[in-house]
Parts: sequence; structure tokens; C-alpha cells
Amino acid sequence: MSDDSFIREVNEEIRRDQAHALWDRFGPALLVLAVLVVLGTAAVVGYRYWDETRANRSGDTFSQALKLANDGKNDEALAALEGLEKDGYGAYPLLARMRAATVKADKGDVDAAVKDFDEVAADTKIPSGIRDMARLRAALLLVDHGSFADVSSRVEALAADTNTLRHTAREALGLAAWKEGKAADALKLFDQIAADDGAPRNTRERATLMSELIRGSGGVS
Repeated sequence: MSDDSFIREVNEEIRRDQAHALWDRFGPALLVLAVLVVLGTAAVVGYRYWDETRANRSGDTFSQALKLANDGKNDEALAALEGLEKDGYGAYPLLARMRAATVKADKGDVDAAVKDFDEVAADTKIPSGIRDMARLRAALLLVDHGSFADVSSRVEALAADTNTLRHTAREALGLAAWKEGKAADALKLFDQIAADDGAPRNTRERATLMSELIRGSGGVS
């Protein structure tokens, strides 16, 4: 046997011994790590499937409730929405609360609808944008079923120049003021809307018509 062959065999034996020693030392831990990786991957995939399934189920229930409401089956729609409020997943319980209030208003139970919107508006766990929308929905109902003070208490803050909901808030305030004979206050609000380039076109057109109506009625100069 040549020296080179002998050296190679010795080196191979040393490498085998080192590999064996490394396996004895780290092999069990590597096996455990491999098992954990597999289990972790399975858990993530399983959770995603479970999460998606729950969301899809809630989405289907919400869609069915909307169809019932659109078909005029308000009682059945409310039952479905109330179930979704209790057992729904993700954003669907909140969507169900808002839609249920609208269905109650459509049934003629305005007091219950306003109460539901007010409860959403007062819930600090809900994002502020949704709470503001609930305030606005309550105010719009109260234009016909409440006083100017009722409307103002809900949307006065939303009428600020920097608020994205200011156009509809001002419209609600203007209509409520006009209904109570506060023509000057109503005119000021409608003129603000009509002059606001950020207002939707149809909102500005309605405001312009209301301004012309108020001026034509002789209530203000």
C-alpha cells in the first residue's frame, strides 16, 4: 500500500469517526428540529384553512342575509344577521350590526335603528371611521324622525372642514335646520356644500337646489 493510499484511508476513517461523533451529539436534536418544522408547517397550513373556512362561512351567511333583506324578508334577514353578530368571524359581526340597524329602519322601527347605530358609535373598540358612519346613519334617520338637536348631537363634529364626511353631515344638518324653520342656518350649510369643490357632484347639485329653494321662499335675504 502506498503512502498516499494509507493517508487517504486514515483520513476517511477520521472523517467517519467525526461524522459519527457529530451524529451522536447533534443527531437527536436535528431529528426533533425536523419534526418541529414539519409540525409547524402543518399547523400554519391548517390554521390558514380553518381561518379561510370560517371567513367564507360568515361571508356566505352575510350574503344570504342581504338577499333576504333585498327580497323584503326583513324578519328572516334580522334573524340571520343577529346570528352572525354572535357567531360570525372577522369583520362580519360588525357588518351585521350595521346592516341589522338598516333593516330595522326599513321595517319602520326607527327608534331601534337609531339605538343600534348609537351603540356602534359609542363602542371604542370599533375603528373610528365606522363609528363616524354609524353617527351619520343615525343622524340621517333623525332628520325625519327627530329634532335638529338630535341630528346636531351626532354629526356636528363631522361637519368640520377637514372631515371626509362633512358634505353629508352638513346636508343632514341643513335639512334638519330647514325642517325646524332655521332657514338662515340651513342656507349657510347648503351654501358651504355648494361651494366645496371636494363635495360629490350630486351632493353639490342638491345643495344648490336647496339654497335656491330657501332664498325663493323669502325666509332669508
